[in-house]
Amino acid sequence: MLPAYRTIKQVGEAQLEINKSLFIASACPAVTEETAMTFINDIKKRHKEANHNCSAYVIGQHGQYQKADDDGEPSGTAGKPILEVINKSAVKNIVIVVTRYFGGIKLGAGGLIRAYAKAASASLEAAVIVEKQLHTKLAIQLDYHLLGTVENQLRLNKFPIQSKDFAETVSIVTLVRKGEEDQLIQLIADATAAQAIVKIIGEEYLDM
Repeated sequence: MLPAYRTIKQVGEAQLEINKSLFIASACPAVTEETAMTFINDIKKRHKEANHNCSAYVIGQHGQYQKADDDGEPSGTAGKPILEVINKSAVKNIVIVVTRYFGGIKLGAGGLIRAYAKAASASLEAAVIVEKQLHTKLAIQLDYHLLGTVENQLRLNKFPIQSKDFAETVSIVTLVRKGEEDQLIQLIADATAAQAIVKIIGEEYLDM
């Protein structure tokens, strides 16, 4: 898994009018090609009266799944510019659909490329680009009398407390940036005189 990658935080939409044509660009997070296609089909249903619903997606942390669709526009003038905007922004796990309601003025190949690229860029801004950083998830098992001390140390050192489970002992789940596990383990050992048990239980990406 990559230590970090860029994606979008939320669904974003932007509208532009270019030479009387209305362009509606919609961007959505998508971790699978199936999710991307579902979003594309939903937009097509929503804008079934539109002249074109052109799209592109980049799926996978390495961008290994990519597809662009001109949806009836001249070849290379719609889907490809959208895809290029995604790749130049270095975002992954994203799908963008740009809907066009034709306004009666032809834009030409160059005009179409610029229009679709501009609309795609606007949807990225609306969706907000974030960096996902890989974190290690750890469970800290400790006795009740150590709870306050450990919580304080985690907060002071900005390790997020994801959950707490109260049974015969307390179990705290926290996250630390990948590669910094030893720092957290040593912190807990020092704070509890090595009376707590720390176990790695998984990995998770966090928005930064």
